[in-house]
Amino acid sequence: MSDPSPYLFPPVSPSRSGMLAVDDLHTIYWEEVGNPQGVPVLFLHGGPGAGTSPQHRRFFDPRHYRVILFDQRGAGKSQPVGETRNNTTQLLIEDIETLRAMFGIEQWLVFGGSWGSTLALAYGQAHPERCLGFVLRGIFLCTRLEIDWFINGAQWFHPEIHEEFVEAIPPAERGDLLQAYYTRIMDPDPDVYWPAVRGWSRFEGRRVFLMPQPAEPSCDSVDLGLGRLEAHYMVNLGFFDENQLLRDVDRIAHLPAVIVQGRYDVICPPVSAWRLHQRWPGSQIKMVPDAGHAAMETGISRELVAATELFRRQGRFA
Repeated sequence: MSDPSPYLFPPVSPSRSGMLAVDDLHTIYWEEVGNPQGVPVLFLHGGPGAGTSPQHRRFFDPRHYRVILFDQRGAGKSQPVGETRNNTTQLLIEDIETLRAMFGIEQWLVFGGSWGSTLALAYGQAHPERCLGFVLRGIFLCTRLEIDWFINGAQWFHPEIHEEFVEAIPPAERGDLLQAYYTRIMDPDPDVYWPAVRGWSRFEGRRVFLMPQPAEPSCDSVDLGLGRLEAHYMVNLGFFDENQLLRDVDRIAHLPAVIVQGRYDVICPPVSAWRLHQRWPGSQIKMVPDAGHAAMETGISRELVAATELFRRQGRFA
């Protein structure tokens, strides 16, 4: 793995953490990091279903920022893992507002990558008055074209990975791989859904970095959360109207934004970041020439920290 550590802040532990019941089914994990009197930041993880990690705390100067991180419904330490009932973008936005009120925060900087960029845009467009600005990475607008690319575009750059993904599905169902995997992932039989969620997670994970990485041990909870929630949200087109997030950029276009994008991102190709930048005249775009999709690639991490430091130095939140 390329080493992002020269650019990240030192490891930091949460000052507070806990579990919050957001309805009768879902309980979400949250944590607070940094200066309790600092500029508030909301961190939104990707996937959906990927969850947060200790590395995510390190994009922010803990002396200046008060960072709120949480695992979205069905992800990470939130319970139940992989649960798709009562799990929509609109409900995630409600959870964010519940957390904001719980922490007594009026406005915050919104930071998100991949699906986190999708949710950041959706939240900002629903509640622009609560946002100070945005740091966004690996833009995913959740359009039909992007979803089709995620499933079928892999064959153009990673044909061997795509072939493995396809071979798990009977020939008669290969015309709609998303639906075929969704049907298996949501099957109640563990003998059916476990191979499907593991295959889905492997299919994505092997394409995240520009350069091949050593294989990491499989984690059932990560595979279940990622496989079920990604398939669930993709089948439902993110619970958006087509092109909704680009259409409604005007609601947040008065706010500052930095967009960080890997030039060779094959999960969320750069065209979406470019389209967002064109619709958002005040935004800055940082196209990283030697990176793919992963936040922990050296160039991506460098630009994400540079973005949070830019906002800190400019005092854009006064």
